[in-house]
Amino acid sequence: MQPLPSGQLIADLHIYTYPVYMKNVTIALDESLFREARRIATDRATTLNAMIRKFLEELTERESRAAKARRRIVELCRKTQAEVGPRTGSRDEIHER
Repeated sequence: MQPLPSGQLIADLHIYTYPVYMKNVTIALDESLFREARRIATDRATTLNAMIRKFLEELTERESRAAKARRRIVELCRKTQAEVGPRTGSRDEIHER
């Protein structure tokens, strides 16, 4: 932190804070699951709340990326100029070993 220029008061500084609103949820956990999860959180120097939040953040991010990829595949399928030729054999003939 740099010192204030001479004569400037801390009250003269503009500090902006932005509130972060979070929803509280209640979940029901089996006692042994709760104890084990809390032990893991302690081992990781975090809280059970933080672990659950991180899990949900990662889950929603993964699902969002997957949905975006599916939309892109549909878009590419609609735009493609590729054509599928006629079938040249039965399923058994194609998979014959």
